[in-house]
Parts: sequence; C-alpha cells; structure tokens
Amino acid sequence: MIISRTPLRISIGGGGTDLPSYYRNHGGFVIAAAINKHIYVGINETFGGGYFLKYSSLEHAVSIDEIRHSLIREVLRLHEVPAPIEIVSMADIPAGTGLGSSGAFTVGLLRAVHALKRKYVDPAVVAEEACKIEIETLQEPAGKQDQYIAAYGGLACFEFLQDGEVKVNPLNISNGTLYDLEEHLLMFFTGYSRNASVVLDDQKTRSEMGDAAMLDNLHYIKQLGQCIKLALEAGNVRRFGELMHEHWLHKKERSPGTSNEKINRWYDVGRENGAVGGKLVGAGGGGFLLFYAEDRDTLRAAMQREGLREVRFAFDHEGSKLLARD
Repeated sequence: MIISRTPLRISIGGGGTDLPSYYRNHGGFVIAAAINKHIYVGINETFGGGYFLKYSSLEHAVSIDEIRHSLIREVLRLHEVPAPIEIVSMADIPAGTGLGSSGAFTVGLLRAVHALKRKYVDPAVVAEEACKIEIETLQEPAGKQDQYIAAYGGLACFEFLQDGEVKVNPLNISNGTLYDLEEHLLMFFTGYSRNASVVLDDQKTRSEMGDAAMLDNLHYIKQLGQCIKLALEAGNVRRFGELMHEHWLHKKERSPGTSNEKINRWYDVGRENGAVGGKLVGAGGGGFLLFYAEDRDTLRAAMQREGLREVRFAFDHEGSKLLARD
C-alpha cells in the first residue's frame, strides 16, 4: 500500500494571474500558502481484475478508458499504470470549497503513482504533470498555483513566465510574522462553491479576447500581490490586512459570480467586528471567507452569530509526501 498526503492551500495574493490566458501574454505572480488540511490518496495492487476506485463514488473499470473520474483516468493514462489496482481517496475538507482540492488531488495521485513505479520525483515535475493534465488534456479553465503549492508546501511566491516556466521562491518572512499570520488569519465556511468553473471560464474567455476591464483588473491584482510580498517580508502585517481588503474589492469586480449578497454581508460583518481585511478564498460563489483579524475573539463571536463555522488551520511546510510505502 502506498499512501500520499497532500496539502490544500489558501491564496495570499495575486490569485487569477496564474491562468495561462493571462500569464502567456503578461506574466503572472501569486503568493500561496499550504495549510494542514490534506487530501490522502492510497494505491494498492490487488488480485482482482480492473481498476477499483473509491472516492465520493465507487467505480470498477476494466480499462483506463472506462474510468469516469477524469483526473484519475488521465493520471493512469499518462503513466500507463496497469491493472489490477485499487485507488482510494479521502480529504479533511471536501471538494468545491475553494481550497484547491482538484490540484491537490492530482498532485497526490501523481506522487503515489511515481512511488508505485519506484521512481523519485521532484516537486516541479509532479506540479507540471498535474498542470498538463488539468489545463492541456482536460481543457479546464484552471491556473497553476494550486498544483505548485500542493507539491512544494510552505508559503511561496510563484512567478509564471510567458513561456510557461514557473519560478518558485519561498516567501522570505520572519518567524514572528509567520506565527502572527497563523494566529490572526481566521477562516469561515460560507457554503460550497458551485460556480467556480463558470467564474474562471469567464475570466479565461475575456482575457483571451483582450477585454480591457478584465486585463486591467488582473494587472492591478498582480501589483497587489507584489505589494503584499513587500509588506509581509517587512513584517507589516496590518498593511497586509489592508491590502487583502483592497484585493477583495477588485476581485469582486472581475466577475458577477464571484460574490453574492450573503457573502458581501458576512464580509461587512467581519470588517465591523475586528477584521482588518479579508477575501473569499478560491474563484468565488462560496467556499471560505479568510480574514486577517486584530480582534480575533470579537470576529469569532460575530461569525458564530451569523452561523458560520470556523475551520482552524496552521501552515504545512512539507508539501505532498508519502506516508506509507510497501
């Protein structure tokens, strides 16, 4: 039995500029952080025939082509994994919540498949394979930050070059700033994000068409990402909170599906009760509200009154790794 553990993520700044529809023409920049909420993938060679798959559904496919789960199918096809085999997945937080679960699942499955083949694999290779499957093979309107932060872990800066190369550097912050972020970043669940692909597809289409409003918005978001990097590396965490608020105001303008009346009201309640700034994690429409709060107790009490569940987290510094390998 081979078991991989892969972290989910929160986006710190620059989100949206990691889509090929933007960075191929303008270059992108994103800061992301892996958190200690994980996806687990197990692979086991079995005695029965075919491919036994256990995730939110059950499958028993005779051939790779018959597999309904598109990510599993394309990973197994890319590496020509023969039957009989069993694949099982579990997650600390379900899919559709804006924490990059598709990218993390694909990275985790690839990590396990490489281990099955007795091959060492660099995080960059796993991340790029996952991007190729999601963006090129399946033609999903996805970016690259989810796959890269899942593979590398930690708090990292990703520069997406026009030729497709990705430069990875750690966010150079002090231990004090790191601990401050873990203490003062609070995350609350608003409900499942059902239209993330719609929002991303709208961004992709408008970017490829050269829509001036969309491109200006993404240019500004990229600049904000650079400003967030400078603020955090200087230890100015309050400025980071203020920039989060500015980021959210511009993110909402990007697509009408990004937010809704309930999310807007919850955000305003947060700002009125101890939060310096915040934003919705993920493409939009649901998922988690992430706040930087100076008064944590007041914010927690306010969100509890609104019926929102808090999910506490710390940062994951290991990235996708093997927990077991026979």
